[in-house]
Amino acid sequence: MKFGYHTNTWGGVVGHPAGVTSIKDLFYLTPGSDQEALHDIAAAGYRGVELFDGNLMAYRGREDEFRSLLKAGNLSLIAVYSGANFIYDDVLEDEFWRLEQAAQIGQTFGAEFLVLGGGAKRHGGPREDDYTKLAHGLDRAAELARSHGLTALYHPHLGTLVEGPEALNRVMSQCTIGLCPDTAHLAAGGNDLPHLIRTYANRIPYIHLKGLSRDPFGFVPLDEDPEMAAIWQALQDIHFDGWVTVELDSHADPKGAAARSLAWLQARVPVSTD
Repeated sequence: MKFGYHTNTWGGVVGHPAGVTSIKDLFYLTPGSDQEALHDIAAAGYRGVELFDGNLMAYRGREDEFRSLLKAGNLSLIAVYSGANFIYDDVLEDEFWRLEQAAQIGQTFGAEFLVLGGGAKRHGGPREDDYTKLAHGLDRAAELARSHGLTALYHPHLGTLVEGPEALNRVMSQCTIGLCPDTAHLAAGGNDLPHLIRTYANRIPYIHLKGLSRDPFGFVPLDEDPEMAAIWQALQDIHFDGWVTVELDSHADPKGAAARSLAWLQARVPVSTD
């Protein structure tokens, strides 16, 4: 296994402001310092990083600057995180234009994966064909990603069309895309994570580990999640040997939280230096 970290802990999750009026510009962003995040991630001992598509797009035209940041920390870009409103027919072409930009910039920096978050949720609840539209959109996005040398993966979240096991099964049964679980979001959505990991073992080449506190509810470093040991055992049971990225949407001490999570992992398996 190799361990990476997501840069969103250094700033949280926002959207590109131009996306307020133009869907094609609705890239994910974290407003924190990329330089600080990459420095701290490398200092903690991680070997890879994942960034939002909007943060990577900011380096278009100054690609050498970002490559220098990676090189300084001996880091690899594991994945670029994006997403789209696949259930709305009228905006699909703009959504796929944006996904193509994300895939292109990911390819430029050598990413392996295009992680696709969530799926739009209507204010009145899902329509019957929303699950099918999401599934078809995910497979179209996977084909787009392949054309740029990336593997696309689906990443369900709370607050989106897919939260619990029934919705997840409905979507995954209608598409062939792989799965990148977010352990905290899926657990909070009512999923049995060890069972989920074993069920979808052959469709999980990459995973986000995120600690969950149920009471009080919140996302926490791995060493604070009493359910993480069972999740880790499930990964051992399926002989998972890919990238594991730790994600923590926000924390008062991002660097310290990253170090604590890596220590939790190192106590269970040596970190690869590849």
